[in-house]
Amino acid sequence: MLDQVLEFFDIRTDYDLDLMRPDQTLFDITARGLKGLEAVLDDFNPDLALVHGDTTTAFVGALAASYRKISVAHVEAGLRRYNKHSPFPEEINRKLAGHLADYHFAPTLKAKRCLENEGIKENVRVVGNTVIDALYLALEIIRKTGERNYREHFDYLDFSRKLILITGHRRESFGQPFENICNALQELSGKFPDLEMVYPVHLNPHVREPVNRILKNNPRIHLVEPLEYPYLVWLMNKSYFVLTDSGGIQEEAPSLGKPVLVMREVTERTEGIDGGTARLVGTDRDVIVAEASKLLNDDNEYLKMSRAVNPYGDGDTSAKIVQIILKEYAGKP
Repeated sequence: MLDQVLEFFDIRTDYDLDLMRPDQTLFDITARGLKGLEAVLDDFNPDLALVHGDTTTAFVGALAASYRKISVAHVEAGLRRYNKHSPFPEEINRKLAGHLADYHFAPTLKAKRCLENEGIKENVRVVGNTVIDALYLALEIIRKTGERNYREHFDYLDFSRKLILITGHRRESFGQPFENICNALQELSGKFPDLEMVYPVHLNPHVREPVNRILKNNPRIHLVEPLEYPYLVWLMNKSYFVLTDSGGIQEEAPSLGKPVLVMREVTERTEGIDGGTARLVGTDRDVIVAEASKLLNDDNEYLKMSRAVNPYGDGDTSAKIVQIILKEYAGKP
C-alpha cells in the first residue's frame, strides 16, 4: 500500500522492514518493527530521528531511537482526545511518541496547548501539517501529467451525479459499527437516486467482510480496491463531500473545499470540527443518514462547510520543519 505512494512522489527508500503480514496483530507490528529498527540503527546511526503521526511504527520508531539515545522529533505532535481506547491504538501511540520525543512539531496551536498540559513545554513549534503539503504537491503532479488517465480509470462513474467518497477502516468500528455504516450507505443510496458512491475497501478482513456482504449488489455504490494515492486525491477533488473515519482525509478534503462527515465517535482533529470544515456523525445509522441528507438537500448548509477555512496549514509545513531543524537543532545532543 505504501510502495505506490513512494513511486508517485519519486522517493527512494534506503531500508524496508517488510512488516506487512495477512491479518497481523498490533503485537506483530510492534515486535517486528522494533527489532527491524535495531538493525537499521546499527547500520545507520543518525543524529536525529523524525517520526510522524500516530501509527504503531511512529511509536516504535521513537522508542527504538530513544533506546539508542538518539534525539527524536515528532511531526504532527500533540493531537489528543484523552481516551486511550478511541482512536485505538492511535491515541496511545501518539502520546507515547510525544513523551519520548525531544522536539515537537505541532500542527495547530490547540495541539501545542495539549502538549503543554502534559508538561511538554520546550522545543514545541506550531507549523501546520505535512499532509497538506503532500496534497498540494500531488495536485501539481496530476495537473502536469494530465487528467485523462484518471478520468479513464473511473469510467464507470457518472460525473453528472453527486459523488460521495467513502473511506472506513478503524479498529474501534469493527463489528456492529461497520454494519451500521454500511446500512446507512444503503439507505442513502435508496433515498437519493442521483447519488453515486465510491468506497475503496481497506484490505483488513474485518472491514471487507461486512462491506461486501451488505453493499456488493448495489450498482450505485462502487466497491473498489484501495486506490493509489494520486487516484484518491483526484477522486476526492471530484467528490461532492466525503464520508470517512480517516484522520488525514479530515485535513485534506477541506483544502479542496469538500465537507467531511466523520464516522467516528470522537476525533483528535477537533480543530476541523470547531472550524466547521468537518462534522462528527459517529457510527449511528440514523445520524449518518440525517447529516448526509442535510448536505444533499440544503445548499446553504453545504456552502457553509465547503467555504470554511482549513485550520491545518497552507502547504509549507515541510519547509518550515527543515528550516527549524537546520537553524535550531543541528548539532545539538
